Amino acid sequence: MKEDKVIEQLNKILETELAGVVRYSHYALMVFGHHRIPIVKWLRDQATESLDHAHVAGEHITTLGGHPSLKIGKLVETHKHSLNDILKESLDHERSQLENLRALLKMVEGQSIYLEEYAREMICEEELHVSEVEKMLRTQPK
Repeated sequence: MKEDKVIEQLNKILETELAGVVRYSHYALMVFGHHRIPIVKWLRDQATESLDHAHVAGEHITTLGGHPSLKIGKLVETHKHSLNDILKESLDHERSQLENLRALLKMVEGQSIYLEEYAREMICEEELHVSEVEKMLRTQPK
């Protein structure tokens, strides 16, 4: 296992999670309308979960002897704040993190059980997020 490459990928995951904290916190402030209260709660829960995920990624980085990044991943302000726009941006963010996690899994598979299990667990969680957001964007069942 190339630890420097794994640390680099974990930092990418960390940065994306930190971007999620900012992104979901911002979205929670921008929701208006009849369903505001449950949606704001959901978005704030997502921000908290992103911070928790960032902490775990940072712990893995330091376990490997690396230095956690102070950078924050990609943040785009579209100034579109309809609920559908927020959910579509959220979906793009979650899919991007899925790519990061799948790349990590490829790097550590068969090399480190604890990192492999971490990557698999996170992929599972992100896939669940993607499916939930996709359901939220649907108007009717298939």
